[in-house]
Amino acid sequence: PLMLLFYGIRGLAYPLFIYSFMLMLVQVVPRERLAAATGWFWAMYSIGIGVVGSYLPSLTIPAFGETGTLWMAIAWVTGGGLIAFFSLRNVPVDRSRVNLPLKEKMTEMSRAVTILFSNRDVFYACLIRIINTLSLFGFAIVMPLLFVDRLGFTISEWLQIWAVFFFVTIFTNIFWGIMGEYIGWIRQVRWFGCLGMAISSLTFYYLPVWVGHNFWVALIPAVMLGTFVAAFVPMTAVFPTLEPHHRGAAISIYNLSAGMSNFVAPAIASLILPFFDIVGVVWAYTGLYLFAGVLTFIIKVPQPKRVKDKADAGKMSPVEQ
Repeated sequence: PLMLLFYGIRGLAYPLFIYSFMLMLVQVVPRERLAAATGWFWAMYSIGIGVVGSYLPSLTIPAFGETGTLWMAIAWVTGGGLIAFFSLRNVPVDRSRVNLPLKEKMTEMSRAVTILFSNRDVFYACLIRIINTLSLFGFAIVMPLLFVDRLGFTISEWLQIWAVFFFVTIFTNIFWGIMGEYIGWIRQVRWFGCLGMAISSLTFYYLPVWVGHNFWVALIPAVMLGTFVAAFVPMTAVFPTLEPHHRGAAISIYNLSAGMSNFVAPAIASLILPFFDIVGVVWAYTGLYLFAGVLTFIIKVPQPKRVKDKADAGKMSPVEQ
């Protein structure tokens, strides 16, 4: 019961920080630079939750156990909170709606629900974002069953493999955030995000099964997954672009999509695993990535051209993807 209580508190606190931070980015960063900015955001996310969050426990758990590692995490949380408290106090965010009457606030907040039905492209973008991180959240649950229980990897080896995946995303988040401004947000999501993740998900299962207990070979699909999952980075910029007059509501849908992915991924695994084993879960994720790729042909996103120099700053025109 205490684990459920405190993990639930964590589930409440986590989105309050991470997605309000993202909304701040949307407000202060020019739209044509937003994909690159969110690339850096997700790169730092990968360092925290992925590299430090996976690699450090692989060292501390053997040294002073799981409970000691959890207590150590309090120091990290405290440090992050203090940095946020002192460094973000004077950021010039839009506070125009803070003092709105309650009725107007409730009307605006309701857009976080109604926008899914009034804007078809936002709905499709929501589905794509849910599918985006299915393998990320799902593989963290099912792949230890394969690597540790069946292929003979140690827990520390598995954590290091998973840490490599997140380590790769540090650089690929930045890379794809910039590249999306040149090759097109949706085009990148389609060919490198959806198709790339479909191939990577299958490789993450079949390559280790074929080779067996080989740590270095197991890093190959981890690198592939880390490369292509980051190709979805422009989706952060897509949502407010689809609803430029209601950016807060659009980001709320983005937040909902990200949270739903965290829920849907293990839910799919729980439903499929008893009947079709790990390989069935992998193929389910793969099929959904291909489905998301089909959706990218339907969604239309007006994307600003990249500004190549200051002289072009006033001459931007939207480009239909």
